[in-house]
Amino acid sequence: MSNIKFIQGNCLDKIKELPDNYIDCVISSPPYFGLRDYGMKEQFGLESNYKDYINNTIKVFETFKSKLKDEATIWWNVGDSYHNFRPTNNKQKLYKHPAYPKQSISGNRRDLPIESLKRNQRYNDIKEKDLMMIPNRVAIALQENGWYIRSEIIWVKPNHMPESVKDRPTCCHEKIWLITKNKKYYYDCDIIKEPLSESSVKRYESSWKGNGKRDYPFSQKNNLDKYFGSDKAKEDALKGKNKRNVWTITTKPCREAHFATFPIDLIEPCVLAGCKEGGTILDPFSGAGTTGIAAKKHNRNAILIELNPKYIEIAKKRIQKIFGELI
Repeated sequence: MSNIKFIQGNCLDKIKELPDNYIDCVISSPPYFGLRDYGMKEQFGLESNYKDYINNTIKVFETFKSKLKDEATIWWNVGDSYHNFRPTNNKQKLYKHPAYPKQSISGNRRDLPIESLKRNQRYNDIKEKDLMMIPNRVAIALQENGWYIRSEIIWVKPNHMPESVKDRPTCCHEKIWLITKNKKYYYDCDIIKEPLSESSVKRYESSWKGNGKRDYPFSQKNNLDKYFGSDKAKEDALKGKNKRNVWTITTKPCREAHFATFPIDLIEPCVLAGCKEGGTILDPFSGAGTTGIAAKKHNRNAILIELNPKYIEIAKKRIQKIFGELI
């Protein structure tokens, strides 16, 4: 039977307390740079500049590296932001500082920290109005530190936040990086395969032997003819097609939490493909506990680390409501 363990505190400290070679998978959506102030000291995401944010991400990865099994996978959701430095006006008197960069892609000023001087700065190496490319910078920095970036997954949000912009397209996606510490790792492609089209199923079920109109080299065509229509081809094909790296999933509201939460639909492929049944998943920024819910739903264990004790209570209530168990 799977279990969920909650740990309250700074993940950089608490991860060190875990046994080495213990974690099968990491799934997390850390606070995005400059987006929200969660009102906690030592919180992630309110660094003095984006370079410190990237460096802190590397620190988290280096801290849990020894805790990961050799075949472990990491699924890391990172949002982007814009460097828009705008002075306040009379309508913005509730903000205590004269100016700040608007770094939320949502276009909602209430998303931004309103009392932090850390936001009141310009970056010499990023022009105003530039997309800061935070997800890519994080991935490249991790790659340069020895991690393997195995896939760039695009999460398309049909019910994305509206943006009052007229000089660029509205943003409707975020990125999830599939990262590993070794070249070989656990990944179950069959369990998350996408369904075939009806026409493809009919072709395979009728022993279709490939497209004879295509001009293959003789040896290649011979091999294809032997494969297509064989029992092995049918078996492989009818499992579905390999999952693509563009996932269209709507965001889901969380009544208990006022902040953004992972949709369970988004996490489930990561849980199923990236962790064996009975394995252990770590979320160092667990928030409302959605990673734990998805893990328990599919018979995986979860270790959820969260700095804010209020969010742990929210997560426990959600889990109790879904599974009827006290945590």
